[in-house]
Amino acid sequence: MSTATRPGFPHRHLLGIEGLSPLDIAALLDRADEAVEISRQIEKKRATLRGRTQINLFFEPSTRTQSSFELAGKRLGADVMNMSVASSSVKKGETLIDTAATLNAMRPDIIVVRHHQAGAVHLLARKVDCAVVNAGDGAHEHPTQALLDALTIRRNKGRIEGLVVAICGDVLHSRVARSNIILLQALGARVRVIGPSTLLPPGIERFGVEVFTDMRAGLKHADIVMMLRLQRERMNGSFVPSVKEYFRYFGLDGDKLREARPDALVMHPGPMNRGVEISSEVADGAQSLIREQVEMGVAVRMAVLEALATHLPNA
Repeated sequence: MSTATRPGFPHRHLLGIEGLSPLDIAALLDRADEAVEISRQIEKKRATLRGRTQINLFFEPSTRTQSSFELAGKRLGADVMNMSVASSSVKKGETLIDTAATLNAMRPDIIVVRHHQAGAVHLLARKVDCAVVNAGDGAHEHPTQALLDALTIRRNKGRIEGLVVAICGDVLHSRVARSNIILLQALGARVRVIGPSTLLPPGIERFGVEVFTDMRAGLKHADIVMMLRLQRERMNGSFVPSVKEYFRYFGLDGDKLREARPDALVMHPGPMNRGVEISSEVADGAQSLIREQVEMGVAVRMAVLEALATHLPNA
C-alpha cells in the first residue's frame, strides 16, 4: 500500500493492543511489511525521525526488545538514548512520576518504557508531553510482541483469520499471551490456551478462548503453536511440581507437535528455556519461526515509531 493511500494511525501512544481496531492493527502490519524490506537492504537508514529524540526507559532487563527498539529508532534516523535504570535515580528512591517529570524536561519525542508494574506505562503517558510506547508492563500487555507475532504468522500463512492458534505454558504471568489473545481474536483467529490449571488465569474463558489442561488435546488441528516461557521471576510459591515434570506434560517436543497440523508452525517470544517449555529438536527444526520473529521485531518497532511520529509536533 502506498504511503498516500495508507490509513493514518489515530493514536498518540501505543499502550496496548486493547483499544486498537482491526484497521489500526492491519495498518501497523502493512507498515511493518515495508520495514522488513528496508531492513534487508544494504542502505537501511531512513530520515523519518531525523532530529527526533527517542529514550528507551527499561526498568526490567531486556535484550531482544531493547536492542530492537534501539535499532528501529536508529534506522529511522532518531537520536536514541538507552536509560539504564539499574544505575539511575530510581534506585535512590525517585518515584516514577518524578522520573517522568525529569525526562519530560529533556523534551524527548518518543519514550519506550518497560516496567515491572502493570499500569505504570499508562501513568507515565499521562505525565509527559511526548509519545509513549509500552514495551511490556508487568503481566499486563506487550503490544509490539503481539504485533511482531501477527506479522510473522501473516507472512508465513498469508492470513490470520480462521487459523487455530494454540498458546501454551505460563499464561497466568504472561503479558505476551494477553496481548496476543486480544490481537489474534480481533483479526479473526481461533485462540486456544493450554497449560496446567495453576498457570491459567481464573476466568480466562471470558476472553473467548478455548481452554485446555491436556496439551495433546489442545494441539489437535492447531495451525500455530506459540510456546511461553515459565516466568519464575514473577512466581510467588510453587506453580509446578518440577521442571522435569512440567516438560513431560507441557513441554513441546516432536512427539506432541505431531498432534498439530502437519504444516503447523512453532513460535516463542524468547528467551527460550530449552528442555523446560521447548525441546532443541523443535526450536531448531524446520517448523520453527523463532529466529524470524526476531527479524520481524525490528520491522514492527520501526512501523510503530513511524506511525506515532505522524502525531509529533511539526510532523
